[in-house]
Amino acid sequence: MKKILSVVLAMAMTISLFACANIAKTATAPSETVAETTQKVETEATSNADTHIVVDHGGNEVVVPNKIERIVVSDIFPIPAVLSVFFNSADKIVGIAPTSASAAKNSLLSQIYPEILNAKSDFMNGNTINVEELMKLNPDVVFYSENNNEQKEVLQNAGFCAIGISANGWHYDCIETLNQWLKTLTEVFKYDDNIGILSDRSEKAQKKSNDIYAMIKERIANLKPEEKKRVFFLFQYNDSTMLTSGKNFFGQWWSDAVGCINVAEELEKDNSVATNLEQVYAWNPDMIFITNFNTALPKDLYENTVGTYDWSEVKAVKEKEVYKLPLGMYRTYTPGIDTPITLLWFAKTAYPDLFTDVDLLKETREYYKDIFGVDLTDEQIKSIFNPDANAGRTYFN
Repeated sequence: MKKILSVVLAMAMTISLFACANIAKTATAPSETVAETTQKVETEATSNADTHIVVDHGGNEVVVPNKIERIVVSDIFPIPAVLSVFFNSADKIVGIAPTSASAAKNSLLSQIYPEILNAKSDFMNGNTINVEELMKLNPDVVFYSENNNEQKEVLQNAGFCAIGISANGWHYDCIETLNQWLKTLTEVFKYDDNIGILSDRSEKAQKKSNDIYAMIKERIANLKPEEKKRVFFLFQYNDSTMLTSGKNFFGQWWSDAVGCINVAEELEKDNSVATNLEQVYAWNPDMIFITNFNTALPKDLYENTVGTYDWSEVKAVKEKEVYKLPLGMYRTYTPGIDTPITLLWFAKTAYPDLFTDVDLLKETREYYKDIFGVDLTDEQIKSIFNPDANAGRTYFN
């Protein structure tokens, strides 16, 4: 027994010495620090998990599934178009708001990605979500407008993976807002098989926006105050309502970006603000830009076809300087994939003499091809700058 015990003790000592030697070697090895080892363990743990954490635009930490196949977008209306171009497909999008659907149906989006028309819209009534109908769509993630706290509560209480997306978190700067949207989408879909392509696409789109913005700023730098065009944005318009952009809405950013003066800048209410024709007469703008959030076209102002409004003595109307904003993948008044091209359109429309060398058709074709691999026909490109009035339907209904 003594002999056996001696052998066992000898073996234990040998194993202990061997283990200690390895611990010492690990502790003193210069090839991998403790921090690096910890990082490796955390990375491996994350990659093996089924979910990851995303901080949305409301500062909420959201547990997001790594595998996302079914996407619903509620009241952040431009996001379905951004997602479609982001993936170069709308297959994953199973639900969108009626306002997004009307734009998709009457825009380039459904021509390039016809599957977007398969997305359901009956889970929403205005800004109200029907939870039962939403559950039928079985979404992996639901994107909603970050400032809609009521909708956020409904989605969270129902157990949906709800991600808040902001439209005004960056002072209505269309470029920065689009950049932040793409950044968040890259985080949400970081485990997608094509994430390398998606990230590259996002970076190229951001660079294009920044380059065009810088070019425009350089060309308008020497405009004298009296040379700057005074513009009015007709955001929403029908026989009883007229909404515009004051200081705190996208119209102000577009004006500043291309060297114009927003005549409604004195109105400081956030988002759209009500006005009337009497006030427009007082402002007497040089140009009027009609968004695609209403069905009006320039001829409706020239011919006074809406309600009892009489635009005939407004300078922009008398001089035929009323324009409908382009409609690419979505309504271009808001941030979106078309933001770089919309910047060029605004600048060339306001100051044609400064941008005579800009060929909008050529720029649009190259942008979609270079960044997204999409080949647009001449007819599709021309349709962007001649939008269908029906795209404005269902908004505010």
